[in-house]
This record gives sequence, structure tokens and C-alpha cells, in this order.
Amino acid sequence: MYKVKINDSRQFEITQNELEQLDVIETQSNKFHILIDHQSVEAELLESDFNNKTYTISINNNNYDVSISDDLDLLIEKMGFATSASKQIDKIEAPMPGLILELNVKAGDDVEENDNLLILEAMKMENVITSPRQGKIKSVVVSKGDAVDKKSLLIEFE
Repeated sequence: MYKVKINDSRQFEITQNELEQLDVIETQSNKFHILIDHQSVEAELLESDFNNKTYTISINNNNYDVSISDDLDLLIEKMGFATSASKQIDKIEAPMPGLILELNVKAGDDVEENDNLLILEAMKMENVITSPRQGKIKSVVVSKGDAVDKKSLLIEFE
């Protein structure tokens, strides 16, 4: 079973069997001819983000943003482990006790997801702590050279 959302407004479900029954022919790279209820439809894949399962398609010269979730995605969402949940993080805590070797941000800085925020030395290893989301740094609670305990607050986001 797949859950399909179009333009964040219309949703429907489609089974694997229904997908296999579609009359689709690829006419060129990323261009398709589809026969639905005896009507001809021209479709083109304009953009695709396979990792996020999002696509922009053009059907008869109208563009649609499409997201597709499979059974595993739906189960993960139902259990509360959806990847979007990580985007709501508003603070960074020390994952382990260690020493702050380097700070790459200060209060007021704008950061992107996966930007390096700081380096924490723990057990003679340097651990790069990256931003879990895009946002603005509200405060940096630690300084270079500080020793921190596990779960100590390091950085807050606005």
C-alpha cells in the first residue's frame, strides 16, 4: 500500500496491484504516455528527490508536487519516529562527557542542517556535533575548553 499526497492537499492510497495495472509507456527519458479510463495523458517527471520520496510531475502541462509513503514510512510515522520529528529539536545536549575543543557558532548565527557546531573530545576521540536542522542559534552555553557532563546543555536554537 502506498499513500500519495498531491500538492499537500489531496491524498489517496494505491496498492501495488493497482500500480501494476497502469497502462504506462515511457516515450522519452522522464516522459510518459498513460492511458486512464480510455483517456490519453502525457506526463513528465520534472524533479525527483528519491531519498525524501518527493517528485514534481507535469501532467498535460499542469505541475504537481507529489510525495509517496510506503508501508514502512506509515509505520514509522505511526510510531512517532518520523524524520520530521528531528527537525523540531531546539537544543543540543552533550551525548557523552567530554571537553569542548572548538566552537564554530555563536548566538545569533544562522545555521543549516548538518553544519558543524562544535567539536567535543571524549575518550581521546574528536566528535563533530552537527546541526540537526536549519535555524538561528539562540545561545551557546559552553566555551572552548569547558568540561561537560553527559546531557549538559551546549547550544539552544530560537
